[in-house]
Amino acid sequence: MGDPPGATRVRHEARIRRSYAVTSPYERIGGEAGVRAFTRRFYHLMDTLPDAAPARAIHGASLDLSEQKLFEYLTGWLGGPPLFTDKYGPVMLRRRHLSAPIATPEIDAWLLCFRQAWAETVTDEELTRVVSPQIEKLARHMQNREDPAPEAWAPDGA
Repeated sequence: MGDPPGATRVRHEARIRRSYAVTSPYERIGGEAGVRAFTRRFYHLMDTLPDAAPARAIHGASLDLSEQKLFEYLTGWLGGPPLFTDKYGPVMLRRRHLSAPIATPEIDAWLLCFRQAWAETVTDEELTRVVSPQIEKLARHMQNREDPAPEAWAPDGA
């Protein structure tokens, strides 16, 4: 017997809706597993890369809590569950970081870890093009100290 009247149109419209469905960055990065892989790699890099030393120096001995907080923050920021705000309230990132001296060396070191971890764990090039400038702007916004004299933080001391 055939399809009921309109069934083909309904299936077609559903297929169109699915093909144009908005997928959140959280879903595009791989959901919880993708964000976790990124944050683990990020903090591993911070703990091991010599050029990440300025960012590492403003953290405690263990990076576990920082890794968890970044995981929770990015999960919500990328469009997943609002883990950070559910647990800690309004984000106010700059205010939360005022106790840590953050100038260009710390920002550059943090961005080094972010960029490398992202490149190693996220394969979605379009998402990278969208996220990268936003992260750069966010990182630069975190500055709360004057920059030291260039010779004080240049990697080669020059």
